[in-house]
Amino acid sequence: MDFNFDVIVVGAGHAGCEAAAAAAHLGSKTLLVTIDMHKIAQMSCNPAVGGIAKGQIVREVDALGGMCGIVTDLTAIQFRLLNRSKGPAMWSPRAQSDRQKFSEKWREVLENTENLSIWQDTVTNLVIEDGKVAGVTTSMGATFKAAAVVITAGTFLSGLIHCGRTQIRGGRISEPAAFGLTEQLKELGITTDRMKTGTPARLDGRTIDFDRMQEQYGETDFHKFSYLDFQPRPLKQRPCFITQTNPETHEILRKGLPESPLYNGQIKSIGPRYCPSIETKIVTFADKDHHPIFIEPEGETTQEYYINGFSSSLPMDIQIAALQTIVGLEHVQLYRPGYAIEYDFFDPTQLKHSLESKVVPGLFLAGQVNGTTGYEEAAGQGIVAGINAHQYCAKAEPLVLGRDESYIGVLIDDLVTKGVDEPYRMFTSRAEYRILLRQDDADARLTAKSYAIGLATKERMELYNRKKEAIANLVGFIKGYSIQAKYINSFLEKCGTTALTEGCKLVDLVARPQLNILLLSEAIPALKDKLDQIADRRDEIIEAAEIQIKYSGYIERETLVADKLHRLENIKIKGKFDYSTINSLSTEARQKLARIDPETIGQASRIPGVSPSDVNILLVLCGR
Repeated sequence: MDFNFDVIVVGAGHAGCEAAAAAAHLGSKTLLVTIDMHKIAQMSCNPAVGGIAKGQIVREVDALGGMCGIVTDLTAIQFRLLNRSKGPAMWSPRAQSDRQKFSEKWREVLENTENLSIWQDTVTNLVIEDGKVAGVTTSMGATFKAAAVVITAGTFLSGLIHCGRTQIRGGRISEPAAFGLTEQLKELGITTDRMKTGTPARLDGRTIDFDRMQEQYGETDFHKFSYLDFQPRPLKQRPCFITQTNPETHEILRKGLPESPLYNGQIKSIGPRYCPSIETKIVTFADKDHHPIFIEPEGETTQEYYINGFSSSLPMDIQIAALQTIVGLEHVQLYRPGYAIEYDFFDPTQLKHSLESKVVPGLFLAGQVNGTTGYEEAAGQGIVAGINAHQYCAKAEPLVLGRDESYIGVLIDDLVTKGVDEPYRMFTSRAEYRILLRQDDADARLTAKSYAIGLATKERMELYNRKKEAIANLVGFIKGYSIQAKYINSFLEKCGTTALTEGCKLVDLVARPQLNILLLSEAIPALKDKLDQIADRRDEIIEAAEIQIKYSGYIERETLVADKLHRLENIKIKGKFDYSTINSLSTEARQKLARIDPETIGQASRIPGVSPSDVNILLVLCGR
């Protein structure tokens, strides 16, 4: 057994798996340490990947050369593109996964990744030499040396599970918590605090009356997560089911509130605002007499179901009584109750944009330990941390993604600039440049950047280049092809759109909201012939070309705004000022700037408490 590595990753959740795979694929000799090899990439909460803004992150991870999109496509039992009724900036892919096969596929990927070793154990301490990370020690007495360590411990650091008044130390149900790291990092000067999250009960499908619920099927078109070519989804596709709570449910829950750890003072940490427990819902939305409930299968063949919308830490008897008032669940039996969990996290404003600690060189943190929630947010941080741990060992420039380049860039910038006071979840509203950060164009934004540092493969880059060429070819044809009114007007009228008074370019018709490329190909033989010439990924290329044409004005305008704001990102200020001595700045600005020590004027402008006038003062001091 070799005990010397370049990069060590602590924890094999969604962040840890991406970090380990990225570092190893880049060429770093990497060790992944996990408490249980049978729980690699465990879906601790819902058996799904993606969702609003989250799906965009997974597409970005895939475009960078990450693995979670590939694993999701291979283990999906339902796929949907959310928000289709809105513009393409809001379209968000989401898949139900087979929980067990998802974990097994990730383990298969990791076990067959060159440069990557796995060790089943618990890390208890970091090895620190000359103020820098030099490795880890474990509960079994092993010491592994490395120049970079990535901590992705999820909810395991001092994890405490709550179900009613019952408390169990654990990182997940039936899994032990981890101790030692938090205390050491505090001694090293890293600020820590506690957060809370929760998960619903799991139901026995044999005791559910699905006939009384609304069935919800997935979609079967070309959309998926990975940009790589795959055959149709290999697993059997399964529906979800929709029901709802009612006043009787709420009354049982309301009477149980004194036994809720959230309301009796047992839990003191802050939970996620945007994924509240059912008891929080009935308190916060006291005027609502029902809430939607989604019954989601946990796998291709299992009878285990996840009850989305009913997260709870109430005593199990109250959970069961409330669930049995819901239509279709009158006789339901549980595999296990819902529970809440408290865990340690670290102040992300003490991180650089590379996710390296400002306090301990060579230490990187990713995932829930940075105060985030969600598999996708974890995976996005994980791949960046893994890349930059490799770059640190190679003494190369870190990969830093901008807010106009990716949702991952927005996520990391929000964390390191603003910090967190509740579990951070990504939304499309957090991004200023939503029309630039669409789910369809993540490869256009990120693949070349990843290929340049050696992570995205030659195959992936060539695939993107062929797609790019095909899109440009189709858009060029549409912009250059002329249409005469007499040949198209009857078709336009049939489609409910205004007839032409004179000829026009085909691009002007594609831009109309009532029309699209495929529809127009029915009336324009030359366009149909052009589409028939597209040999590979035809639907994907047509969709991308149409988005470019229909939204070209919005895309150009947002690009101009992003380019202007880039000027602030190019003005470096880290280490230039002693903010405490600049009396022309507001007191709050001096304190915040000194604590965060921003890299650029752009980052300084996004710090809460730093006003536009403070930014102007910094610009003057920089000679601008």
